[in-house]
Parts: sequence; C-alpha cells; structure tokens
Amino acid sequence: MAVRVIEVAPFDLIVFGATGDLAHRKLLPALYHRDLDGQIPADARIVACSRRDMSDADYRDFARQAISEHVSDIEDEALSRFIDRLSYVAVDAAGERGWSELASALAGREDVVRAFYLAVSPDFFGPICERIGAHGLTTELARVVIEKPIGKDGESARKVNAAIGAVFREDQIFRIDHYLGKETVQNLMALRFANALFEPLWNAAHIDHVQITVAEALGVEGRAGYYDTAGAMRDMVQNHILQLLCLVAMEPPESMDADSVRDEKLKVLKALRPMDADLAARTTVRGQYRAGASAGGAVPGYLEELDDPASQTETFVAVKAEIANWRWANVPFYLRTGKRLAARVSEIVVQFRPIPHSIFGEEAGAIPPNRLVIRLQPDEGVRMQVMIKDPGPGGMRLRQVPLDMSFAKAFAVRNPDAYERLIMDVIRGNQTLFMRRDEVEAAWAWVDPILQAWSTLKEAPKGYTSGTWGPSAAIALIERDGRTWFEDLI
Repeated sequence: MAVRVIEVAPFDLIVFGATGDLAHRKLLPALYHRDLDGQIPADARIVACSRRDMSDADYRDFARQAISEHVSDIEDEALSRFIDRLSYVAVDAAGERGWSELASALAGREDVVRAFYLAVSPDFFGPICERIGAHGLTTELARVVIEKPIGKDGESARKVNAAIGAVFREDQIFRIDHYLGKETVQNLMALRFANALFEPLWNAAHIDHVQITVAEALGVEGRAGYYDTAGAMRDMVQNHILQLLCLVAMEPPESMDADSVRDEKLKVLKALRPMDADLAARTTVRGQYRAGASAGGAVPGYLEELDDPASQTETFVAVKAEIANWRWANVPFYLRTGKRLAARVSEIVVQFRPIPHSIFGEEAGAIPPNRLVIRLQPDEGVRMQVMIKDPGPGGMRLRQVPLDMSFAKAFAVRNPDAYERLIMDVIRGNQTLFMRRDEVEAAWAWVDPILQAWSTLKEAPKGYTSGTWGPSAAIALIERDGRTWFEDLI
C-alpha cells in the first residue's frame, strides 16, 4: 500500500541540544525518514546548535553515525542529501556566545517557516526564548517546540509558560508529547468518531471501566539524576497518561480543528475528581523497584542504580481516577506506569459491562465481558475480544477470541515514528496533537494535590521486585473493586 506524502513548505529547523540523546535517537532519524519519503522540500535547512565547538563537517559525521545506529532502511543517496542540509552553530543557551553567528545563519530567510526545537533541559526554555527575542530571531512564521516536563508543579509550569509566552504567541508554541503522535493514538480518534459501532456504547451505561498501562522493562539507566527529581508521577502521569485519558474520555469535538479537540480535552481534565489527602491515600499507590531479574539477567534496584539509599522517589504509580460528568459517572479509570516491570508495553483497555442475562446453559461456559484493547507499543494495533461458539458438534460451547488488527500486518508500510508526524505538524502549524497552556496547567492542578498528599503522608514507596507488575498494593487497588489488571499484554 502506497503512503500519500504531503510536502511541507520550505523551513529552517533550529535544534538546540542538537548533540544530545533526543537528537541522536529520535530527531535526526525522524528527519531523515521524512526526507527519504520526499516530504522535505529541497531548500529546507536544519541548523544544529549546542555548546560544543564543532564544525559543520563534525556535526554531519555525528548525524551520520546517529542515523546509522537508529535507522535500518538507509539509502546512500537520500542520506547524502539529508546530511547536506545540516549546518552547525556553537551557541551558549545561557550566555551570549554564538547568538550573533546564529542570527547571521538565519538572515535573509525571514519569509520561510522558522521552527526552534528546544531539545534541552526545561531550565533552559526561558533563557533560550529570551535570547531568541532579544536577538530579533522571531518572525511571523516562527514556532517554538518544547519537550516535557513543563515544570515540576503548577507554579513552576506557569513560570515556564510565562517565559515562553513573553516571546512567542500561544499559536506559535508547540508543547510536544510524543505519545500523541503514535499511530494507534490517532486511530483511537478514528475508532471513536469515524465508526457508528463504538460511539453509542462509549458511556457509563455500557463501559465498566478503563485501564491505561504504560510499562517499561528498563530501569532509569542513564537518566537517574533527572529521574530522581521527577519520579513516575511527574515523568509519565502528568503528561502522557493524562493525555491518553483525555482522548478516551473526551466528548466529540465539532471538528478536528486544534482548538476544538483541545477544548474537549480540557473539559476532561477539569472534570477529574479532585484528590485530597484521604482520597489519595485510598486511590493511589507509589512504588520503587528493588533488585530482581529482567531481560534474562539480574538487575539492581533503584537505590543501587542511584547510589542513594535514602531516595523516596517513586518509579511506579497506580491511580484510580474518576471523571465527574454524565458520560463517565461511576466508571473508574485505572492508571499505572512504572519502570522495571514485567514487559515493555503501553495499552488502553476499555472493558464493557457484562451481558445482563445469559440464555446459554452452564455447559456453554463463562461469558467474560467484551474488551477493546488498543496497543500503543511494542506492536501497535487494535484488538476486540468477543465471544463465539467453539467450532464442532456436541452442543453450545462459547469461547472468547480476538478480532485483531496489527498495523504492521494490515498495512505493508513502515510505521512512522511519532516524531516524524509531530515535527511535520510543527512546520505546517497544526497544533491538534500538541498541548495548550491551559491543558498543562489543568493537569498540574489535578496532580499537585496527589504529590502534596504523598509528602504529607511521608510513607516510603512500596517496594516491588524488578521483572514483576509492581507492588501488591497496586493489585489490591483494583481487586477490591472486584476487577483485575489486564495482563495479557503481548
């Protein structure tokens, strides 16, 4: 199946933090793939910026190595074409070195899209934007892209937003969440709003509960220093998981216009049942992984990796969330995320209510509820679990089977990385898949009381063995409601 590729307008993409891990693993491979597919126009340029002293040739060698490590379908001619687009300017994000050189590199291109990608620590968002403004680098077609985390709490998020907003208009600011660029997340919108089958059933009358799991088999690896200042709640729940919850729970927008979609997501965030200390104690679980086994070998615990026996940072979170509106009244949303779990998998499970009455006898067997399982990784796809008659004579025996659509099997094309879609949306100026300022602050307004409650309770995170599905308290959280985590995940 051929993929329709829509070329974008000419652009200059200026990447701050261009020698960092994100650029190495994600941005450069994503841009190469877009160039390989013919989506990047001939006169588009990519200007790499970081503090290192490098020549253009040095950075092109860095980019070539990054693409060689992370891309399997390299074509020499396309790679050479892409590498030739790259130039490098040494810029001090917190000082004045290199800014005049960057201005010179961009001069004369004020009539093309100018996108600044801040692949740097959030501490530099404000200083970089301030210098972009001071050196007159903004244009009518300018955009700025910032990665999460946006602040460590509501107050710091407002300060970050204010610093960026002093230089760029809200319609020029792209707060990126790569989960929203995943093909399956896009298909969640299509499933709900392009099919008559689901939307009439998408409410409390027919859905029993929803589970959202984002599990990682790896530990903190080289991110221990950052991670210990954030933890699973800030790193995953406040952004990725709440955004997935919004897409599951939102009302149909009037169109796919960016603000129409984001207006509906904001309503969900504002409708989340507020957490106080008592509710947080009953409906949240925080854990921290201990030594165990993963990927066939022994692995250390979080405290050993961090080399800090006193750390209280959580590497696992489970939350029972509720949405106080008519559509979702009394439908719990069970959220969980963690590191060093049994598998790397991200899934949304929508469990429907049981049939009200079985016309089949006991010999037919149990009739479990239907489930819609939306897989985000590792094998993106959608699976609907339904009941059928077991083939063969001898009476009516029922069996649950999946109606399974794997994107890799259904479409004979490479599944683009989320960053490929999101970067091109930045160039187009399409903000549908990016968070608006009020969304970020509404998410923090729900998360902050949970963090405050944990601080007040002063309970250590519950330990769990690496390679399992988290602390036993997370199992109790859902099973005391008569439900269980769906762990047929791969």
